[in-house]
Amino acid sequence: MKKRKSIRFGNFRIVFRRVSLKGVKKDYLKFKEQALVLAQERLTYFNQFYGFKFNRVSIKNQKTRWGSCSKKGNLNFHYKIALLPERVADYIIVHELCHLKEFNHSQNFWNLVAQSFPDYLSLRNQLKNVKK
Repeated sequence: MKKRKSIRFGNFRIVFRRVSLKGVKKDYLKFKEQALVLAQERLTYFNQFYGFKFNRVSIKNQKTRWGSCSKKGNLNFHYKIALLPERVADYIIVHELCHLKEFNHSQNFWNLVAQSFPDYLSLRNQLKNVKK
């Protein structure tokens, strides 16, 4: 039996186990380009209405986020947006796009999102049930 790496915290011991990432990396590489094309096309579409300026668009394999927006105006999206229903993916894209104007989750931010998705609460709830 192999000895697993572990660390001790007082009376507790944390044992690390090896997890295979072969399938995850394969899926990421398979859907990355598709997700990038989707994000760019939908950003172009929705930004006709919003008119915000942004820099780079990136596709990542983030563990806990569907998307993010940096202060520099870079937009990042999880590669699995390519696998979501179109309306849910569009919501994520608009959500991040609106952060270019409101870098928070204030009522002003949600009002911006609601201009494209009045039912954003329903879409948010749908996302909570989707595994990344």
